[in-house]
Amino acid sequence: MAAQLIENGKVNPGVLKLELFCRGIKIDESCHVEKDARKISRLRAGLGSGLEVRLDDNIHANVPVTESFVENTPFAIKRHDDATYHVYKDDKHITQVELPPAPGFYDKKTQSGKIMSRVAQMQGTYLGIYATDVCSFWTKYKGNNCKFCSTGLNLGPLEEEEKKVEDVIDTVLAARRDENISFVHFNAGYFDGEGAERLMPYAKAVIEETGLLVGVQATPAKDFKIYDEMKAMGVNHLSFCYEFHSPEAFAEICPGKEKYITQERYFDAIKYSANLFGKGFVSGEIIAGLEPIEWTHKAIDWITENKAFPTVCVFRPIPGTDYGDKPSPEPEPLKEVFAHMYEACMKHGIPVGLAPNLKISIVIQPDEGRYFLENRNKYKLTELKLAAMKVAVKTLFNQRVKKAEARRAAK
Repeated sequence: MAAQLIENGKVNPGVLKLELFCRGIKIDESCHVEKDARKISRLRAGLGSGLEVRLDDNIHANVPVTESFVENTPFAIKRHDDATYHVYKDDKHITQVELPPAPGFYDKKTQSGKIMSRVAQMQGTYLGIYATDVCSFWTKYKGNNCKFCSTGLNLGPLEEEEKKVEDVIDTVLAARRDENISFVHFNAGYFDGEGAERLMPYAKAVIEETGLLVGVQATPAKDFKIYDEMKAMGVNHLSFCYEFHSPEAFAEICPGKEKYITQERYFDAIKYSANLFGKGFVSGEIIAGLEPIEWTHKAIDWITENKAFPTVCVFRPIPGTDYGDKPSPEPEPLKEVFAHMYEACMKHGIPVGLAPNLKISIVIQPDEGRYFLENRNKYKLTELKLAAMKVAVKTLFNQRVKKAEARRAAK
């Protein structure tokens, strides 16, 4: 039987996260989210545009609140008299939750005068930075943007379009002090195969100045040798968003990627970089809820067979986008997807959940797929090994950060 929201009298936080992704939540008038929570901002591609909530087991979820489908949600969040927050479903109490407060650095300014919240945003416990100007599918190749994406609607009005390396470093250091972040994720759109090159100076500076873990997400580079440079530099993670495994869905929903990149180029980039970095350092990012589920399963299998891990986003119809009026997916079929995601990682020996203090709110992480298994003890031995590896990774991470701190102090 598929995982249920309530199991043995307790809430399954993985299932709750999925249902909230698909249904959203209404904010009751008793809530003081303006004071108690992080600001609801529609930045980057749009996935992080909801209410940040922390569930049981320290699971973070960015929950839709402004999308049209939320009007019919059975979920509501209410503030009790003791100032605690609680989730209700169909007017029945489900569980208590926490609202991560607005980070202290958000209102601070960089040395050049940029407001830090316009430079970077927290997504769970990590810092996300769209470091370049608007993706060319919104400008140079206008009309070729991915139909679910809102990047071209956000940069400028809500987020700094130009981010200098110095502004980024100021913001990252502040986020480390205030939020104890361990991971910084850089993202870029399409720039004729030069997105990775544009992100290199930012990644290099953050690694040298802070020692934090760094991820880079960009369209496949013209020359894959840049991935060798990134590995030598100390980049920890590469991500390739090819979105859909079905060739038809890829071409229909991502016209720019189909015309100017091709799906095959994404596959080649994933295979090259995963072989270079090793298992668990590269991800193939896909969207569940638009193409047939069997194709999502095929994507997960292909990604894990090629030494990468799957990042599976739940489709969110963002207002103003081409697909803003599409229905949000049903959660029940997606339970099988996330169980399959976890099992595929275990089957192919993909290490998941190792990075210290990394909780992502905009997707269900690979290690969170465990909540969707029928038998939660199926991979107990493997999970014990991963737990030991996590301790070792944390030790290496702390050493890397201390070395960077020493370099800064010596300047």
